[in-house]
Amino acid sequence: MSGILLIHVVISLIAIVSGIVVAHGFLTANRHERSTLVYMVATILTSLTGFLFPFHAATPAIIVGGLCVLIFIPTALARYSFHLAGIWRPVFIVGAMVLLFFNCLVLIIQSFQKVPALNALAPNGNEPPILVAQVALLVVCLLVGYLSIRRFRPALLGI
Repeated sequence: MSGILLIHVVISLIAIVSGIVVAHGFLTANRHERSTLVYMVATILTSLTGFLFPFHAATPAIIVGGLCVLIFIPTALARYSFHLAGIWRPVFIVGAMVLLFFNCLVLIIQSFQKVPALNALAPNGNEPPILVAQVALLVVCLLVGYLSIRRFRPALLGI
């Protein structure tokens, strides 16, 4: 594994773990300031370091990376410029959950490609086991996002 790849993987794993902490905070109406900052920084660094790999054409990874940067901008503005006021609260929640979804989706895809036991289940990347994992991730993210919008109201809680 090259140095830049190792850095990219470590940053993306930090983004995923801290993103799960942030999502837990949404569900429990607990604002995790440090975890949120770590999540946001690690998430944008994951996207940006992904562009450091050589590429010659638009690939799904490049498209997802570009999309994540575009989603990151209003998400960061919602949190740090508009302080989750009004419509910016759901903008932040949805943006944070979509970014977490994409990070976890890439983790699933890479795991099925790189982990021999998982690769044996889905050698081509389009078999039912990988589809089940992706659909399960989507369902969890949608459910957590929905519940988060209903529960996470920091202004009303005075936090």
